[in-house]
Amino acid sequence: MSQGASRSRKGKQKTTREGYQKQAKSKKVTPKKTPQKKDDGTMRLNKYIANAGICSRREADMYISIGNVTVNGKIVNEMGYKVQIGDDVRFDGRRISPEEKAYVLLNKPKGFATTTSNDKGNTVMDLVAKSTSSRIKPIGRLGRNATGLLLFTNDEQVHQRFTNSKTGVAKLYHVELSKNVKAADIERINEGLTIEGKSINVEEVSYVDGAPKKEVGLKIKHTGNSVIRTIFEHLNYEVVKIDCVTIAGLTKKDLPRGHWRHLTKQEVINLKMV
Repeated sequence: MSQGASRSRKGKQKTTREGYQKQAKSKKVTPKKTPQKKDDGTMRLNKYIANAGICSRREADMYISIGNVTVNGKIVNEMGYKVQIGDDVRFDGRRISPEEKAYVLLNKPKGFATTTSNDKGNTVMDLVAKSTSSRIKPIGRLGRNATGLLLFTNDEQVHQRFTNSKTGVAKLYHVELSKNVKAADIERINEGLTIEGKSINVEEVSYVDGAPKKEVGLKIKHTGNSVIRTIFEHLNYEVVKIDCVTIAGLTKKDLPRGHWRHLTKQEVINLKMV
């Protein structure tokens, strides 16, 4: 082969390589789009259980297979079963939720009803609307004109614990009456009252230090302030003001009226250990 022919072939090879390189650079590689799954509002049952903090998905499958899980009152054994938002899902008979657990403390002002209903005017739900995306609800009640601490959560175990008047958690209220409270009536309340055939017991009641005798502190496990009105009206006192000042060690410190805050991790642990 002549040197000219060799140079010619090398030139062609060089040109060919350069051409390929130019062509490769000029071609735009468009990545294939992965079709997105539409959110139809359903969730696999094992994921629902895992998100509720019960166990892992693999373990959830095992519990589903042996009949530990019900959906809307029926045992579900089907792997891959999907639940709808709002379905009543129970694990070992206890209702569970896949939402992140939220614990919100509000210092309630006057003029707000303690309800989740939308047809009651201004409600406490309006005050905590931006606190979390979880579906929290108030524990117990404070009357529209009552003030003070109100705890919200979507943790059913905590909610049930607090709403049990026998094994529940005591709250401390600052109560102002229309007249001075007799020492004998303080003693009667401490001993327990029977009103319309129902026994009403308080943890403790006493005068507020440094305040007039018409102001008392009352610690009780009942979840609504209506029982406080019942106690004092039974003894011929008119309730002027009710303010919840302490719930299971939680206070109004650094929490102005009308404001809310999330509980700290340690506060949540303490709450469950009370």
